[in-house]
Amino acid sequence: MSYLEPRGGQTPSGGRASGQPDVPAPYGPDAPAGEPDPYAAHRRQAAQRATESGPSWNAFTPGPAGEPAPQPGPPAWEAPVAATSTSQAEWELTAAEADGPRGPGRRRAGRGKPGAKPVGRAGRNLPAAIAVGVSMVLVVLASLFVWKEAFLGVIALATGIGIWEMARALRVTGARPPLIPLVAGGVLMTGLAWYGSTDALILGLLVTVLATLLWRLADGVAGITKDLAATALIAVYVPFLLSFGVLLAKPDDGDYRVLITLLAVVLSDTGGYAAGVFLGKHPMAPTISPKKSWEGFAGSVTAAAIGSSLLAYFLLDVPFYWGLLFGAVISVVAVVGDLAESMLKRDIGIKDMSNLLPGHGGLMDRLDSILFAVPTAFLLLSLIAPPG
Repeated sequence: MSYLEPRGGQTPSGGRASGQPDVPAPYGPDAPAGEPDPYAAHRRQAAQRATESGPSWNAFTPGPAGEPAPQPGPPAWEAPVAATSTSQAEWELTAAEADGPRGPGRRRAGRGKPGAKPVGRAGRNLPAAIAVGVSMVLVVLASLFVWKEAFLGVIALATGIGIWEMARALRVTGARPPLIPLVAGGVLMTGLAWYGSTDALILGLLVTVLATLLWRLADGVAGITKDLAATALIAVYVPFLLSFGVLLAKPDDGDYRVLITLLAVVLSDTGGYAAGVFLGKHPMAPTISPKKSWEGFAGSVTAAAIGSSLLAYFLLDVPFYWGLLFGAVISVVAVVGDLAESMLKRDIGIKDMSNLLPGHGGLMDRLDSILFAVPTAFLLLSLIAPPG
């Protein structure tokens, strides 16, 4: 006996001569009232056809007594056919839930793939990204080679925007770092780096943290630990590290020093991208940045080392071997800076620091590699190419 053939093709006990339907006992006319009858709709359809064209002898023909009149409209249940099973019904239901409501003409492309993630938006706007990137490069180069004092203003502006983006991003964690004393302290550090030295820059960092602490105490002590931790992170990560770019640009050949550093970072990114696309097979940090590979890292170091050796030789008269070392170290710290910000963004659950720059995200998303590279370049060039 099978589910689809209740009597397995055998002659029913009532027989055709008896006029009794061949229906399994649980769903016959005398079935208990409390049990659902999945064949009821088909039996009603058979009864309707029988009144129009005569009796139809099959397993779904209703019995002679007491069957309710068929209800108009489509049946609420359809009997299983040879290709239908419980698992298939569950598959259909899961596919319908995954696809959402089906409108006229809509194709169910995700059919049979429960839990499939919806396709996201397209990638970044490439023309906008190129236009914004070129504009930023032109502003930096013009401030370096046309009027160097303007470079101080560029760094101060970048510091203020970076502090705002970091404070805005860290609010996701519940921290509320005071924005006004942080921005004021960042501008102060930029000026102290230009008119002073590294000692003045460190002093500016201490003053910024202390001023922020006093500002925050005015609002009470509730949550002050989290707020001060976020304040210290922002003060060190953005204005302190970025102010080394000012120290790097101060000497007479400071424009070349900044240019070599920025080009080393660009070469590192370009070499890593090319090597990763064509050779990348071994993930470098899959939980932090899945697209980075060890082959790409090797390409970053190689491209930055070779390019920096040539630039440092022709612009600063530095021997090739020192230029190779400079480029390799800058590449390593640039990758570390990129991974550090990626780890921070993953930890707080955001994709970009902001949407300020079309095609790029936030300004901090473009400065992540440079922030670690600038103080490193200042230290290395002070050793291998002392100013003056």
